[in-house]
Amino acid sequence: MEADSYRVESLPVVNLRIGSSLTSFISEKRFNRGITVSEFKCKLELIVGSPASCMDLELFSPDDEFLGLLDQDDALLGSYPVDDRCRIHVTDKSGVKVGEYDDVSKVIKYEMSNEAYEKRPESARLFLKRSKLGLYNEEQRAKDESEMQERQQEEKTLADDILVGSRCEVLVSGQPTKRGTVMFVGQTEFKPGYWVGLKYDEPLGKHDGSVNGKKYFECQQKYGAFVKPQSVTVGDYPEDDYGLNDEI
Repeated sequence: MEADSYRVESLPVVNLRIGSSLTSFISEKRFNRGITVSEFKCKLELIVGSPASCMDLELFSPDDEFLGLLDQDDALLGSYPVDDRCRIHVTDKSGVKVGEYDDVSKVIKYEMSNEAYEKRPESARLFLKRSKLGLYNEEQRAKDESEMQERQQEEKTLADDILVGSRCEVLVSGQPTKRGTVMFVGQTEFKPGYWVGLKYDEPLGKHDGSVNGKKYFECQQKYGAFVKPQSVTVGDYPEDDYGLNDEI
């Protein structure tokens, strides 16, 4: 495609979409129409990863109609019909495989030991320590720990009043009220705190009394569930079929 030496747009900057034969990603960047195609290729190196010397550039309209090649390195970018939203497709001739730059697991990463990081004069960790933020805010950590202990004590008090075998009603935020039988009360391995294991009257649960391979109680599949003590109200609640057995 011949560049028109007389054709340079009045607006110096153009927004172009950049694609490559090496990747499926499309990026949008601003470029000065006053740079040469050779300089343009050097800027594209940082975007698509191909060496400037191994690029063929194709120009497409905003509607993805092929307009021609940018094949004169000494010509100005603005001497070609480049307009906002035009697409530049970079064909890599270096022999790199398609998708090679998409797999970040193949990228060599720099790793620093914890000991070496501690010796750095400036780091995010040192900043947090100096500013007493996050894990290094002893006052906040003590407060959080105290609040957690209070919550656990409240849960324990509630759990102590719930007996295995009791009938109950369960109300969890965002869910309908359910009825069932208490099958387990206490601490578990899957999450901290106190939990109440339930066998619902209908298959409205999540499991059969097992979580992460550990059996806490026996029930049919989809009848078992664990909830916090504050969601359980013990009382004389008859079985409720939730309308699942209504005749039609």
